[in-house]
Amino acid sequence: MKRLYRSSTERVIAGVCGGLGIYFDKDPVLFRILFVIITILWGTGILLYLVMWISVPKDTKRLQGAGK
Repeated sequence: MKRLYRSSTERVIAGVCGGLGIYFDKDPVLFRILFVIITILWGTGILLYLVMWISVPKDTKRLQGAGK
């Protein structure tokens, strides 16, 4: 079963968009642009990003595998 994690490799700030990109098998840039558009249009993009930063766990398996 697939789970959503914050990416430890595809990250700019907290890895939220990178994690979404991995989960949906899409380019993380699309999610970054989407967050910017949501912020500009409705002003809730930053709040949504912060909530996901707090609630979505970090992908520690990829981080441990990168060190080997």
